[in-house]
Amino acid sequence: MAEQEALEQQGGGPKSDPPKPDEGIPPWMATFADMVTLLLCFFVLLLSFTNQDVTNFRKLMGSIQEALGVQYEDSAALSTPYADTTFQERQSVRDNRQIVELGVLLKKAIMARDLTHMAKVSTDKSGVMLRLNSQVVFAKGSIELTSEARQALQMIIDSMQKTDFNVVIRGHTDGETPESDLYNSNWDLSAARAARCLRYILEHSDIPATRMKAVGYAGSKPLLPSTSEENRNANRRVEFFYLPPGRTKW
Repeated sequence: MAEQEALEQQGGGPKSDPPKPDEGIPPWMATFADMVTLLLCFFVLLLSFTNQDVTNFRKLMGSIQEALGVQYEDSAALSTPYADTTFQERQSVRDNRQIVELGVLLKKAIMARDLTHMAKVSTDKSGVMLRLNSQVVFAKGSIELTSEARQALQMIIDSMQKTDFNVVIRGHTDGETPESDLYNSNWDLSAARAARCLRYILEHSDIPATRMKAVGYAGSKPLLPSTSEENRNANRRVEFFYLPPGRTKW
C-alpha cells in the first residue's frame, strides 16, 4: 500500500484495464460464410442444369425463335403446341413477303411494257393495288377495251399465272352522268367495266374464275374531290387488288 502511494506521488498513476474484445463473430468468419454461401448457390445452379428437361428447353427455344420471327420446319414436333395467334403471325410474315415480291414484279412489268402513263402500283399489309386509268382502258361511256388495255390485262394474266394471289377487279367512275345509250347509271357502267376486264382474263388464260371477282363502285370511292376535270380523270379508274391466298374474306 505504501509502495502504491509512493508510485502515485511519483506521477505513475494506476494501471489502465485492457480493452474489451469486439462483440460478434470475427470479421474473417463473416467473409468465409459469404464465400461458402455463394459456392453453395453456384453448385445448386450447376445441379439444376444437369437435371434439366431437354424437351422443355427446346420448346422454350422454339417459342423464342417464333417471337423473333425465326421459323424452321419442325418435323419432330418439338415446338410449342399449336396456337391460333402463332399461326396467324407466321402467315402474316409469309404474306408480307409475298406482297412485296408481287409489287416489285408488277413494277418491273409496267416498266418493261412502257405502261407507266396508265398504271400505278402500291402495296400495304393487306395486298397489292394496281390502278389503271379508265380513260386509257376504255373509251368514254364504253366498255370496249383499248389496245393498251389489252397489254395491261396480259400483264395481269402473267402475274396471276406466276403467283397464286386472288384478284378483286374494281370499277370506278367520276360520279357524273355517263354519256352512253346503254349505261345511264354509274353503277351499271362501273360494274360492266370491271366484269369486262374479268371476262377478258378468263377468255385469254386458264386462270380459274374462283380466283377473281368484279365489283362496281360507281363514284362512291373517289381518290380526289370531283371539283375539276383533272380530278375526275383520276377518279375514273379500274383497280386490280391482289390478295394473298388463304384469305377467308376477299
